[in-house]
This record gives sequence, C-alpha cells and structure tokens, in this order.
Amino acid sequence: MDFDVVDFTNLQRQVIHGTKDVGRKKLDSAAESMLDINPNVHIDRYDVALSSENALDILAGYDFIVDGTDNFPTRYLVNDACVILKKPNVYGSIFRFEGQATVFAYPGGPCYRCLYPEPPPPGLVPSCAEGGVLGILPGLVGLVQATETVKLILGTGEPLVGRLLLYDALAMRFRELKLRKNPECPVCGDHPTITKLIDYYQFCGVPRQERAPVQASVPTSNETEIDPVEVKAKIDRGDKFILLDVREPHEYQICNIPSAKLIPLGDLAKRVNELDSATEIVAHCKMGGRSAKACDFLRQAGFKKVRNMTGGILAWSDKVDPRVPKY
Repeated sequence: MDFDVVDFTNLQRQVIHGTKDVGRKKLDSAAESMLDINPNVHIDRYDVALSSENALDILAGYDFIVDGTDNFPTRYLVNDACVILKKPNVYGSIFRFEGQATVFAYPGGPCYRCLYPEPPPPGLVPSCAEGGVLGILPGLVGLVQATETVKLILGTGEPLVGRLLLYDALAMRFRELKLRKNPECPVCGDHPTITKLIDYYQFCGVPRQERAPVQASVPTSNETEIDPVEVKAKIDRGDKFILLDVREPHEYQICNIPSAKLIPLGDLAKRVNELDSATEIVAHCKMGGRSAKACDFLRQAGFKKVRNMTGGILAWSDKVDPRVPKY
C-alpha cells in the first residue's frame, strides 16, 4: 500500500526501486520487481492512503500485517486496526542510526499503545525523511520483520512477542527489552475504551497533509505561503525579512540558505523572543511540514506577517539553486 511516486532521495535506503523508476508509482515499481523475482506470487495493490475510513476493510482480508510506516498517526491507526481485527502487527521503525522491531497485537501480547500510550508532541521527533537515516538500516530492520512474518506464517520458532528488539548501528549492538501488556491499555486492555478507529491526526496533534511532489517553476504566493523563487527574489532585492530555518542542526550542516536563522522547531517556543514580530518571517524546513507547524505557532503567539516556504529546502534546490544537496 502506497500512494507516492519514486524519488531520487528514496534510492539510498531500499533495493526495490532503481533510477529507471524515478517518477513511477511506488506500487507499480515494487510489484514489477517482486514479480521479476517470483512471477507466481499474487500482489494486491492499494493506491490510497490508509485511513480510519478504509483500514478495517483493507486489513480484514489478510492474516498478518507488516507495518513499515514512518509517521505516528499511521502507526497508531495500524495498531488499533490490528487489535480490533485480531491480526498480528509485525512492527519495525528506524531513525538515523537506530532501529526497532517487535510483534504487536499477538494473542496475549502487548500492542503499540502499551509501549507508547501517548504520541510525542508535534514536531519533536522528525520523520525519517526530515531527520535522515543510515541507508543500510531499513534493509536490516526489514529483514527482521520478514523473518518474524515467515515464522508467524509457519507457526514455528519464538516470535518477538513481548520483546522489543533494539539495534544500534553505531555500536553494532542488539539489545532486547521486555514488553508487558498493559491491563489499562485503552485498546487491548481488560476494559478497552477505544473500540473503533478515531481521527489519528487529531490524536497526534498534527494536521492531515496531502503528500505531493514539488511542482516546477511557477511562483505562487498568498497570505500563508511563498514559493522559493519569490523568496530568492526578496533576498536579491534586499527586502527586510527573517528567513527562519526550523530544521535540526545536523540538517543545517548538510545544507542551508546562507541568510537563514536557525531555530529548530522544538526550540521555537523558548526562543521566540529572538524574533521581531514587526518583521516579516518566512519559515522553511526540509519539505514544508515542520515549517507549517512553526508558522501556526507563531501566528498563535501574535505574529502577523508569517509565511511558509512551500516545498522547503528541497524545493529551493529544485527551483533556485541545484548546488544545494538533497538528503
């Protein structure tokens, strides 16, 4: 299941797509690669985003669910759907140099909410696309998930139920934590209070944002957004404004716009006094998600002249300065 297209930035962390597939639907490219290996497999393709409206209908037809998602709303959605449907959830996640894997929602075992009862505050944890990931890491965690899935299908071995496998690539070390089912869990506990799917974007405190590729070269601007081409024009004209970079310091070191002021999104609340509310502020991040949250926060704090640079620094690289590296 995926509704995205293959991008060059995807290629360093997977093997199912190649450079020839850039711009193709990920579903089509992935299915073609798998059928090339084994033409006898049957592949169902879902060119949609998993949502509270379709999750139960889609997942009901399968015995095991393998969760490779990269955002908290979808992880909670997959977990709750698996608990309601009584389907084991083979879970894996990655971030920078670390990975996790376990099996949730197995009979008698814990679920994702037993481990993480509440999501982190919005913007505190960047996604893999925003925070970066060692390209080899998804393959290793994915192989662990594949192994657990095969074991479940065969009904053999000791699955990762009640055990969270942690991998630290920098130390080349595996650790294991014991997980216990929480009897007070609102989904899988003794007296569940969540018995149907909810609005998971609202639960995680983040707005639903449609994923879309960066569009080429027609500058657009309104009261809340500004195109990178127009931002470049403002810089060239010498307009007085603050270009606010809300990415993490390690991202800023990879690439940056020289005139930008760095205040990571997680630090914005305590450093907001460094910004002049009388001056126009243009915020940017990697792709536009975190900077949109920064703009919302600043408006709530009383800033009137705030705009989000659409597409982030990736769009800046595409439209303004191709020398800026992508990551």
